[in-house]
Amino acid sequence: MKHTYEVAGMTCNGCKSSVEKAISNLRGVDKVEVDLKKRSVSVHSEKPLPSEYIQSVLPEKYAISDLDMANLDGTTKSELKQLKPLFLIFAYISMAAIGLHYKSWDWNAFMLDFMGLFYIVFSFFKLLDLKGFPESFRMYDPLAKAFPAYATIYPFIEVALGLLFLLRVQIPLALVATIVILGITTVGVTRTLLSKKAIKCACLGTALKLPMTKATFIENTIMIVMATIMLLG
Repeated sequence: MKHTYEVAGMTCNGCKSSVEKAISNLRGVDKVEVDLKKRSVSVHSEKPLPSEYIQSVLPEKYAISDLDMANLDGTTKSELKQLKPLFLIFAYISMAAIGLHYKSWDWNAFMLDFMGLFYIVFSFFKLLDLKGFPESFRMYDPLAKAFPAYATIYPFIEVALGLLFLLRVQIPLALVATIVILGITTVGVTRTLLSKKAIKCACLGTALKLPMTKATFIENTIMIVMATIMLLG
């Protein structure tokens, strides 16, 4: 059985050899194929191996995640189940934003609080792993690919934007920044979806392993539409 994993942190043939050798020594592994360009490794074994098991034999600089998003019994999770954490977070953010204004409803205030909470919550998950997030983010964000340092400071940019929205400070600036930043990311997400590559979405950092799907595109689009409506209004 062939099972594919993403390996963040591989940058050269030395890395490729190191990863290949470490995984090949695991019990139950028949063959290992490392693709440096795609930053992936295909493991041929009798049954799929947990990514945590493989991670345990790799040096700390490498972070492995399951590209196939499969259960240990070999059955693939449905897209809805994979994205359950994302939907729950959206639901909680929406309920919190509605709760702040249900007595005296104001669409503008609701959207500002929704966007503020969105940035604060999503930045929290990215900040949980400041080493692993940039690697995942650079795999699809065009600006992060061109300027690696951007991927490192991105979670802090989200924190700053979240505070601007919640505190009602420099709103026009925050709206323009939202359209530009999420617009660039959406371009990368769209390219990934069209190429049908199986990579991990970094929207919730590395704490939760989510696949890149249409839901990621929709998530960014909602924020861009909200920001555009507010800016034009």
